[in-house]
Amino acid sequence: MNFIAAYGLLAHALIFGALTALVPFGELRARVALAATTLALLVGIAPGMHAFFGTPSLTLVALAVLQLADKTPSPLRYRPALGLLVFAIPFYAASLGFGSFDPYALGYQPTLLLAALLPLGQALWWKRLDVWLVILVIDLAGYASGVFANLWDVLLDPLLVLLALIVVVRQWVIRLIASRPR
Repeated sequence: MNFIAAYGLLAHALIFGALTALVPFGELRARVALAATTLALLVGIAPGMHAFFGTPSLTLVALAVLQLADKTPSPLRYRPALGLLVFAIPFYAASLGFGSFDPYALGYQPTLLLAALLPLGQALWWKRLDVWLVILVIDLAGYASGVFANLWDVLLDPLLVLLALIVVVRQWVIRLIASRPR
């Protein structure tokens, strides 16, 4: 087993544990999340997730670790999730062949992409979004390590986009229910 496959299995186990940590177990939450992380590796949930979703991004793994560490509230709230969706939906559409430009190819020689991340990093620093800035630094360090061939694979993945979609739809449903007359 190579390093990226081992990373994928362990990362999906952490992600499954983080998803389990969202269930309100009260004082047992940390123990249940740890047990779910272990079970994901032992009973085949993590390999199944890895086969279905592929290798997760470092961004998603960092968010999962924050969830397991009981970081409240999660940095993937409504506005960041909506921003991710506004970017990711056209990105994945273009990457899948809708249009003549393939933005995924930019990740193999990411000079322009890295230059575009400088203003993002400055904006995160300016707005004091330290958690997101640390996640960006972890992503860039992960790419610099040479383990990932494409910078996009470090920054985002389909499961992260799916979770962002769930966050946005959940907020819309909450607003819809709250606005209904009684």
